[in-house]
Parts: sequence; C-alpha cells; structure tokens
Amino acid sequence: MSRTARHRTRRRAVLTGTALLTAAVLLPVPAHAESVADYTIAVGTGARGPAIDDTMYGVFFEDINRAADGGLYAELVQNRSFEYSTADNGSYTPLTSWSVSGTAGVVNDSGRLNERNRTYLSLAAGSSVTNSGYNTGVRVEQGERYDFSVWARAEAGAAVTVTLKDAGGTLADSRKVAVRGGWTRYKATFTASRTSNHGRLTVATAADAALDMVSLFPRETYKNQPNGLRKDLAEKIAALKPGFLRFPGGCLVNTGSMEDYSEASGWQRKRAYQWKDTVGPVEERATNANFWGYNQSYGLGYYEYFRFAEDVGAMPLPVVPALVTGCGQNRATDDEALLKRHIQDTLDLIEFANGPRTSTWGGLRAEMGHTRPFGLTHIAVGNEENLPREFFARFQRFRAAVEAEHPDITVISNSGPDDAGTVFDTAWQLNREGGVDMVDEHYYNSPQWFLRNNDRYDSYDRQGPKVFLGEYASQGNAWKNGLAEAAYMTGLERNADVVKLASYAPLLANEDDVQWSPDMIWFNNHASWGSTNYEVQKLFMTNVGDRVVPSEASTTPDASGPVTGGVGLSTWATSAAYDDVRVTAADGTTLLSDDFSGDASQWTRNGGGNWGVQDGQYVQTDEAAENTLVTAGDPAWHDYDLQVKATKKSGKEGFLIAFGVQDTGTYYWWNLGGWNNTQSAVEQAVDGGKSTLISKPGSVETGRAYDIGIKVRGRQVTLYLDGQEWGRFTDDKPAEPFRQVVTEDARTGDLIVKVVNAQPSEARTAIDLGGARVSSRARVTTLAADADAVNTETDAPVTAVTSTFRGVDSAFTYTFPAHSVTFLRIKQRWSRPAGEAAG
Repeated sequence: MSRTARHRTRRRAVLTGTALLTAAVLLPVPAHAESVADYTIAVGTGARGPAIDDTMYGVFFEDINRAADGGLYAELVQNRSFEYSTADNGSYTPLTSWSVSGTAGVVNDSGRLNERNRTYLSLAAGSSVTNSGYNTGVRVEQGERYDFSVWARAEAGAAVTVTLKDAGGTLADSRKVAVRGGWTRYKATFTASRTSNHGRLTVATAADAALDMVSLFPRETYKNQPNGLRKDLAEKIAALKPGFLRFPGGCLVNTGSMEDYSEASGWQRKRAYQWKDTVGPVEERATNANFWGYNQSYGLGYYEYFRFAEDVGAMPLPVVPALVTGCGQNRATDDEALLKRHIQDTLDLIEFANGPRTSTWGGLRAEMGHTRPFGLTHIAVGNEENLPREFFARFQRFRAAVEAEHPDITVISNSGPDDAGTVFDTAWQLNREGGVDMVDEHYYNSPQWFLRNNDRYDSYDRQGPKVFLGEYASQGNAWKNGLAEAAYMTGLERNADVVKLASYAPLLANEDDVQWSPDMIWFNNHASWGSTNYEVQKLFMTNVGDRVVPSEASTTPDASGPVTGGVGLSTWATSAAYDDVRVTAADGTTLLSDDFSGDASQWTRNGGGNWGVQDGQYVQTDEAAENTLVTAGDPAWHDYDLQVKATKKSGKEGFLIAFGVQDTGTYYWWNLGGWNNTQSAVEQAVDGGKSTLISKPGSVETGRAYDIGIKVRGRQVTLYLDGQEWGRFTDDKPAEPFRQVVTEDARTGDLIVKVVNAQPSEARTAIDLGGARVSSRARVTTLAADADAVNTETDAPVTAVTSTFRGVDSAFTYTFPAHSVTFLRIKQRWSRPAGEAAG
C-alpha cells in the first residue's frame, strides 16, 4: 500500500515536557482550579480494546559494539584462543591484546587443541605472555574470586605461573600449575586483594609449553551460571522484564559466506552466524569474523542465549540465515544442497531447543546441562533482505519444512531494512499473498518521524500478518529521542491487535568500541548505565497492562507552513561534479544562478571533502569523505524550482541534492545512488536525525551527466530526473507532541494512563474516566528532563521518580510536566475476574 494510505488521522493524546527539572519539581503539579484545560483525554472505561500479549515488549541482542566478548559474556581475557586474524580486522594479529616477554609464537599445525580451534600459543622456557583485557584492562574487585583456566601441553613437563597485576603492583597472590603430557585443562582461583580497572593477566612458563583457551571469569556471574554472563549488564536487561529475547542478529545472520567452518569450505572466517558453530564445549566452538569488524569467539552461543532467555522469563526468538545476504551485500545463494543443509539445520535447532534428551540434538542440550526443553515457539528466517522476491522464495522453503514437522512453531518473515519504499511494499505484498503469520519490520528514524507516525499501524489490515517490530530507534540517546519513542509506543499499544512484538535496538554498546549509535545500555569494563531510551523502555515494559482501554485526546494545533530553506550539494564516499545550478521562484524570479565559470563564493562549506572549481564545474574529489555538504541561498526561500547537472566521477555511491536547508542538521536531500549505489531516496533531516520519505531501487552511472529538477510548492515536492518525473511527496503530517494510551492491569484492576508530553511547556489536561468509580489516589511515575539531557556513567538526569497524586476522580485535571513521560496507576473500586475488562 502507499505511504499515504497507511496513515489515518485520528484524535489522540500524547503528553510531553520541557525544561530540566529537579526531583522535587518532578512531583505531580497540583490540579488547577480553573475549568479550562489545554488538553482533554476521554477514557471509555465501558469499552474493550485489544488484548496485549505478555510478550509485547522484548529485547534484541546482537553482537555489535562488542556486546558479547568484552560485554555481556563475562570472559575477562581478550583473544583467549589466539584466533584473532586479519579476516576479522585489518589491524589484528594472533597476538592482539597479548604482549610477549621472551619467545612465543602462534602455531597452526596438527598439534592444535582440536580441528575447530585452529591456532595455539607456543611459549618457550623462561618466557611469558600478558593479556590486556578489554577497555583499560582486566577488571577485578577487592575480595571477589576469579576462576582461571588454561588448556596446556608440555611433553617434558613445565611449571606454569599465573599472576594478576596492574601498574600499582599485585592484585592477587600468584598461582602455579604443573603441566605434563598432552592437552589438559588446568584451573586455579584468584581472590582479588584490591580493586582495579587496569589489571593484566600474565602466564609464564619455566619450560617449553603450548597454551590455548587462556581464561579468567569472575566467580559471580548472572545467576552464577557456568560460562556465564556479566552480572550488572544481565541485571539491567532482566530489570526490563522482557517478554522475548531475539538473537543473534541482525546483520550477523545474513552477511558473509553461508558455508560451514570446515576443511571442505577452506575454514571460512567470514560466515553468517550458524547455530551449530556455537554449542558444545567452548574450546571446540568455531571462531568467526564479526560483521562489525572484530572477532567473535562464540563463547556466548545458542545454549547461553536460550538459558539467558529462560533466566529472565523471556520467550526465545532465534533468527536463522535465509541464504540471501543483506546489510549492503545483497546476494542470493543458488546452491540447492546448501539451502537444504540450512533448512535441516533449522529443524535441528528446534530439536535442540524442544527435543527430548533421547534425540540427537536434545541430547546435546541435556549434555550441556539443560535436560528440560527450552519451549521454543517462534523462529525468524532472515533479516532485512533487500531482495524481497529472492528472499521470499527461500523463506517459503524454510516455512514449509518447519510447519511440516512442527506446526506449532510460528515462522516469522520480514519486510527489509526500511519503513517504506519499493522493497518494503514488495515484501509486504508477498507476505500477505503468502499468508505469513508474522512480519518483522525494522526502521531507524528521526524523533520527528516518530512524533509524526503514531498512527502508522491504525490502518494495517486486522486480518493480515501480525507485526514484529524487531528493530527501531530514533537517532540519538538524548531525552528528546526517548520522548519521541515513548510517544510512538503509545501507538504500538493502541494497535496491540496488530503489533504483537516490539524491541528497541541495539541493546548494548561498549563505549570504547562503537559501530552503531544510539544504543540502549552503555558500558565499559567496570560500569554500565541505561540511556534515556532505556528508561522509557523500562517504564513501558514493566507497566504494560493486559488490555487497551479505548481513549481519545485533543491534539496540538498544527502551525506548519510551506517547506522553506536554501539548497545544497553533497557526496558520500564518492567524487562528483556539479554544474548549472539555478533556483527560480514560482513567479520566475531568479534566486540563484551559478555556472561555476568563476569561483564558488556563493557556496558555504559545511562538511568535509575537497571542493574546488575545475573546468567550469564545482567538483568534490575525496572518494573517502562522507557528507561533504555545501549550501547556498536563504533559509526563508519557499515555493521554488531547483535545477542542477550532476556527474559521478568515481567512488561507491552517487550524489546528493539538498533543498529546504535550514542548517547543517535540518534539511531534505535527494540521495541518488545511495546505499552502495543500489537505491535512491529522499531523506529528511531534523536536528541531525534522518528519515526516508520516498525511495526506489536504482543506481547512478559513472561519467554520465544527469539533469536533476526539484519543484517545491507549499509542502509538496516533485522530483525530476532527466526531464521525467521520478516521484513526489507531500510532507504534511504534523509532529504531534501530546500522545496517550490507557491500559488495564487484569491482576490489580488498575487503569494505567500513559501520557507523553514532548513539548517545552506543561500540558494541563482534563481527564474523563467515563464515570468509572476509582480511588482518589494514583501512583505516579514520571520521567522528565531537558530535551537535550543524556544519561552517562556519572550522571542520570532521566531517572524515574515515583509519587502519589491525591486528586483523582471520575473526572479530574492533571498537569503533565514539560518534556515528560508520565504513568498514572489508578485503582478501580470494584474487582472483576482477571482478564475481564470493565463494562
């Protein structure tokens, strides 16, 4: 369906807030005596809205930003198996994170620990190696115990001494183990004598020895599980009370080779994440090049994911490769034998999760320590594939195989990487026609987009596939981003009959190794903290309710005018030339004309790159530079036509023509040949966050001159390529800052009035509960801060504040703070059977 058809204007309420508030100010503002209010909320307590599943909100874990090794996985030694390689990162060697004193070398020969652990360390007599851990070093806390282990081999026998120190001296008494004979695992325990973030683990030998899998784990992990998880990170995730855990990706499952890790495949390191690589004894698990530019050890594997989901009470939701790559790679594998193998691997995964201990894979699960089935009910095939027809053909094969043997398993499809566009529309058409049960949508957009699109799911087909919103976030970790997401979540809940699952992404980020931002939880080697977005997710996830209570609210008057702003030229990882730029007002008046026969004095440099006038063209020559924006004109311009000639000279992408330019963070641009020269789109940037308004597949030819025209009239924009209309859009959806939803908790009978006020002023609101008999008191939870506030390791301006409001009645007035999210829990005065709504 078209972008316009997916939206329907309805009167809704969302409450927001503004200035930075102290904890004292966050207490509810007393109701005003006047009868006039700025907003109204009418709650239909006698009506029944859609039921909300217990699994509505969950978390998505992907090993990005070093979320696993050095993050949730509690191992303190980096590169413990000497497997780092240039295949993982161009700067890596097998001794990355290790320093050598004496003679040591990494060996890949038949004397290895096992076939899948390909390399090991040969350490000469009188030599030592020291590991630097993650971030600033190995983190230890005074009085805590740490379990060391190593696989070692010494034909003549050797005494191996293990020490834990930092620049200030000893952190624990040294340990000595006697090594003799073939490969054997040796263990020792340290008790830290003081706290340090800069520890170094050293292993020294008095005689020649071979070492592998050098490991140091805190004794205290989450739930004290073996091969366990870092406690503070796991506890922050558990505190969300997630309904599901999606894993392991993300781009990890649909990039790279689909081959296995074996001699037959040449021990391929850049592989899609395949579950069988990640189970069994950790020393026998394969290693892999992580898509995000580092090594992943698979110490945190499928068994640990299932166990973690169980520990936090979440439904496990694994994602398996569909044999169509995405994330910029966009290839379909046409190998029938390989496809059949992956389909069988998926069936084997279900047996691993649910099969009896007498089965092959259920037996492995039991051998690993979990005799009971994990209770898998959902499985997703693929992730953000940009080739929808190729993907869906393979998806149908997976689904048919799973349904034939496990008809109770829900098999989830997806709709590509964007919220709209040709790929999205084609994928949804195929999913609807194919009778798919659930479709995974992903999108990352500006706060403005989330404020504008609260009604996205209002017009979705109630009889069609359900929606799994597997990845979403506004582009930032400031409070304005959290507010926009909170406003959007009210729409997700209101449409709980369509949106069955939703998870913010990404979940974790090591502050010293970031490939993607924003993220929900940040950490280093000694601390972790929740972002403003985390606080929003936690508030919603721990106060979901069981059923929506229909409600309506007044809206904020729309004060938007025409699209206004100057014009601009840019490139992205590309060299391009521009010529004959002309801007003409609607009445024919020339606003700007530049044929670059002289200088480029009319243009202001805002980004990087190497711009200069060459042979009567304005040329950007740096192929590596991203967003090289130059601008011209007046921010007050409106109703104009922009003409420009553009030629790609070299590089990965095409060119970008900007219009409606207010400043370097607020503009529109037509991105021709973007996304590795695979598609073109119009993107809108607001305060630096971008959203896609219209997109189509397409590429740009090198050396060809393109005539580009953009016509701006009011809020309608028409785009022309070589004299032919390419597309048009009308940017007229208001960014509603006041949103609300009401749910009911079946267990307590509470009405939960959830209000987002994303504006810099209080929202005085008349709330009508439809004659319901309620307690005069409400338990209030409020998040409020300055719009630009950011939570950090040392400061958390966005923190939930709880209080009591003593002015509740069937109709009452409440003033919601500026830039705020407020939940009012109001107890109804009669009881009913759990699960039965009022009325």
